[in-house]
Amino acid sequence: MSQQPQTPIKLYRHPLSGHSHRIQLMLSLLGLPGEFIDVDLAAGAHKQPPFLTLNAFGQVPVIDDNGTIVADANAILVYLARKYGGEAWLPDDPLGAATVQRWLSVAAGQLANGPAAARLVNVFGAKLDAAELIHRSHAVLRIMDAELARRTFLAGDRATIADVACYTYIAHAPEGNVSLAEYPQVRAWLARIAGLPGFVPMATTRVGLVGQ
Repeated sequence: MSQQPQTPIKLYRHPLSGHSHRIQLMLSLLGLPGEFIDVDLAAGAHKQPPFLTLNAFGQVPVIDDNGTIVADANAILVYLARKYGGEAWLPDDPLGAATVQRWLSVAAGQLANGPAAARLVNVFGAKLDAAELIHRSHAVLRIMDAELARRTFLAGDRATIADVACYTYIAHAPEGNVSLAEYPQVRAWLARIAGLPGFVPMATTRVGLVGQ
């Protein structure tokens, strides 16, 4: 670890947001002190001027690292890895960095529009096409299962921010009625992440397959 923050890193979050959990998990894996500030999304606090000064897009998470403000979950992961994690969490070599970026793109693309969105239907009552989202979820999970049959973690033989970015919405996919039963490699990968020193889970809601 390259350094320690001067003060606890403030994390503006929602406790059931998988994007927010990525950052809580990363802080814990790095052993960094955090101060969690819950943003009342239901009341629209994220669309009010005080929060919009932190993130003009009105989205959690946002961090305040002793006056340095960083928004967007994946951007925050890059910041934390570079500032506090060294090469272990984000490789310096071109291919290693590109491999991690590939999975950050998956997290922002296929996972956000698959398992994450399917979960929104049950957890937050989003008016979305659940059947289509579940279909998309299984499409990306099949690819991930095949990829994880060839390596221990998404970007190689050790955990990186690629794994942190993808973990939460896959672990909580059953809340969106997306079963992980057909994906043994994905389930084994989830267990490896959960076994990392400093791992912290996100609260589980009793919806979807979880509540059956």
